[in-house]
Amino acid sequence: MIVTSSNSHFKMITQHDHALVSGEIARNWLDSLFEGGLYRKEVEYAVSQHDCAWIPLDKHPTWNEEKDQPHSFMDYPLEPKVEHYRKGIGLVENQSEYAALLCSQHYLSFFDENTTNSTITDFISQEMIRQDKIKSILDIQVPEEYIDFHFRLLQFCDDLSLYLCLNEPGTAKEDEDPMFKDGFRQQFSGIEGIIKAKWLDEQTVSVSPNPFKNLFKVEIPYKAVSKEACETRGLLQAYDLTPNELREVYIR
Repeated sequence: MIVTSSNSHFKMITQHDHALVSGEIARNWLDSLFEGGLYRKEVEYAVSQHDCAWIPLDKHPTWNEEKDQPHSFMDYPLEPKVEHYRKGIGLVENQSEYAALLCSQHYLSFFDENTTNSTITDFISQEMIRQDKIKSILDIQVPEEYIDFHFRLLQFCDDLSLYLCLNEPGTAKEDEDPMFKDGFRQQFSGIEGIIKAKWLDEQTVSVSPNPFKNLFKVEIPYKAVSKEACETRGLLQAYDLTPNELREVYIR
């Protein structure tokens, strides 16, 4: 779950809804900037489904006692999170081995390979085995630079979608979430400099340099869950009873 807090509410966006927005961003990437276009459909599938692991977890949000708010994807308990990562990659693999390879790389990027935590080391080991098996099955002959581009594109689309979710519409640059205030970490051939995003108004975000085909719209479902309802009813009931709302954003 993606969670932001105001005085009276928690804005809550499911990880899968955020990932579907990431997929829409990928579909609008300029053809001339897309490397390895033969795999484009599988890459777009990977981007849109990269957080399907969270679907069952986000149906039952849990409370973070330490922070006194719902658990977000950043502080969710490690063991169930990693177990669902594994299951989610498996679900993607059932539809596309290449998409699963990209999702596996994405999840492994979250962790320090030098960690001594057994949950993480076991996950890394099993995913490396999965990746080797997928490469063997597909006998992938895709140049490494294409695989690297597809992986960076997944992460960029993920980051831009997070930018749209973590910042309230119309947020001034100086007030943005610090994660992406100074731009995005990924760089791409054909695009000079750091890609940055900025809210122009409450419905429009400018991305510069712009890697997209045209102006396009994304829709982000969310729930504004009352903090008072969380106290009186408990988080799960408060979340279930809160109606869905829709954030519409034009990207240009």
